[in-house]
Amino acid sequence: METPTWFIYAAVWLATTALILLSGYIRRRKLNLPPGPKPFPIIGNLNLIGSLPHRSLHSLSQKYGPLMHLKFGSFPVIVGSSVEMAKTILKTHDVTFVGRPKTAAGKYTTYNYADITWSPYGPYWRQARKMCLMELFSVKRLESFEYIRKEELKSLLKNLFKSGGETVNLKDHLSDVSLNVICRMVLGKKYTVKREGVKEIVTPEEFKEMLDELFLLNGVLDIGDSIPWLAFLDLQGYIKRMKVLSKKFDRFLEHVLDEHDERRKGVKDYVAKDMVDVLLQLADDPNLEVKLERHGVKGFTQDLIAGGTESSAVTVEWAISELLKKPEIFEKATEELDRVIGRERWVEEKDIVNLPFIDAIGKETMRLHPVAPMLVPRMSREDIQIAGYDVQKGTRVLVNVWTIGRDPNLWENPDEFCPERFIGKAIDVKGHDFELLPFGAGRRMCPGYSLGLKVIQTSLANLLHGFTWKLPGDMKKEDLNMEEIFGLSTPRKIPLAAVPEPRLPLHLYNV
Repeated sequence: METPTWFIYAAVWLATTALILLSGYIRRRKLNLPPGPKPFPIIGNLNLIGSLPHRSLHSLSQKYGPLMHLKFGSFPVIVGSSVEMAKTILKTHDVTFVGRPKTAAGKYTTYNYADITWSPYGPYWRQARKMCLMELFSVKRLESFEYIRKEELKSLLKNLFKSGGETVNLKDHLSDVSLNVICRMVLGKKYTVKREGVKEIVTPEEFKEMLDELFLLNGVLDIGDSIPWLAFLDLQGYIKRMKVLSKKFDRFLEHVLDEHDERRKGVKDYVAKDMVDVLLQLADDPNLEVKLERHGVKGFTQDLIAGGTESSAVTVEWAISELLKKPEIFEKATEELDRVIGRERWVEEKDIVNLPFIDAIGKETMRLHPVAPMLVPRMSREDIQIAGYDVQKGTRVLVNVWTIGRDPNLWENPDEFCPERFIGKAIDVKGHDFELLPFGAGRRMCPGYSLGLKVIQTSLANLLHGFTWKLPGDMKKEDLNMEEIFGLSTPRKIPLAAVPEPRLPLHLYNV
């Protein structure tokens, strides 16, 4: 009796399926994964991650070691928490871990990964990085915008002086400076002030609200990013908010690009006045390896605005907070400023090289309070072995620089704010020294770090040079809340309220 054809096909199909499943099972069994907690079905280890993920992962690393394996929903994750692991991931095997995971924020708020931060590794991203290094953040370009940074800093100092010894919300003032600097450099004008007789596409209040929403939505832990088959439900409502925000930003950025197109129209040998001009000129370049489309220009522009506003404000606020708890460090800083700068002028960018203690305060702040405590997530582009452990292609990769900054093997009294630890040591924040990585390292290092560093250093130096800072009322330094919140950045949970008292001749504040 002949065996039916369908039966033969079914048997072959079942045997093939069983072989595939078995080989996958054997392969998984043979994998030597880094140590880590046992995952639950569906959610993996998400139950172990609290509202401050970097602290949760820090606690887990104390148990499982400097290279740890977890599951976030459906995805494997490795976490490096030591200098050796950071160097392995960000330098030795940088090209393997240069990928980016797909996220809802990247898809819905950055023109489907068309920006610099979230775009996948490949020709488009390599070209974007080259544009940043050679054009947008070149030494020459940043020098040409120094007058903007100087004007906005003087405006900050004047506004603080006008407070008349009243309590101020320092973060608001610092954010205004950062936003005004980046808007003038990128867009060519401020969008944070109301101008008489000019109808803007967004009000200053709306513009700030849009940026706040962008920071929030790019920092949230969206369930769909970890468990893709639940993404369509949008259980937390984040995707709906991302789509609404995306439409608002697109309307605004179309208006910005239209204004720039109109300004450039018919002008022979037009000289770029801001970074949007530079991007539009690059988009017209027929020699680009990958054509820069209009949505790419908008994605880059949005990235530049978001990346340049929050980090410096957060870092300087943390620095002043730490100094309020240690007035003796404030005295050392002002002694250096009075000695090197004198009391008849403000600090300029070129002065920072002669202010090692001010530089040390900035470094110590970035050690204890890195803006992005786990950097931006990376992804393995292929199977690889590191430290004797197997890491599969598609694994998400985190480097916990918050933990590295508190490693007792690297830092004496690691929880203490002690800028003196950097005096006489050639440790910088430019991605070469893996003990201190506030801007990351390797190919995916923050391309605008040089601008951020300039704003942080000169803002901090002038705030210390121009004012004596005190806590309001009868508040004692022991009462100062130093809790943080997690998002795209890691700012203070309670914004710093402090009293600035002028310490220089009064005529300097009237500039």
